[in-house]
Amino acid sequence: MVLGMSLSTYTILHVILSLIGIGSGFIVLFGLINSKLLSPWNVVFLVTTILTSLTGFGFPNTKVTPGIILGILSIIVLAIAVLALYVFNLKGGWRRTYAITAMIALYFNVFVLIAQTFEHVPAFHALAPTATETPFKIAQTLLLILFAVLITAAARKFRTPLAPV
Repeated sequence: MVLGMSLSTYTILHVILSLIGIGSGFIVLFGLINSKLLSPWNVVFLVTTILTSLTGFGFPNTKVTPGIILGILSIIVLAIAVLALYVFNLKGGWRRTYAITAMIALYFNVFVLIAQTFEHVPAFHALAPTATETPFKIAQTLLLILFAVLITAAARKFRTPLAPV
């Protein structure tokens, strides 16, 4: 039991939050690349991504795992993104700070999605049963390259103030 839920129910809640965070994160990314702040989507993205990290800490673990470390890093970049957006109102360098930190949090979520896919989807698991094999490394390397390009593109669009949508 976790927070009064069976572990399977808790896992489903965590996965749903994660998928909503990823989906809304890509919508936010699309807006940032087009110099637009898609206000309702930012809230959905930030809240579900924060809840994804927080619920990740609720799983029973007897040691510090890579997932816990990634969750801590995610909470740190999300805290900075929230400050940039809601405290500093994207003024000056805070526009780029928001774009970069919010999209790093999205990258972390997608990184975990790929790791979970290799762990739980039989066809992918057969390719990389220990997540140290070449297919897993290639997938994560391509993801890193893709996000480096996307985050750079989003950050470059903040030379002028965002247009709210």
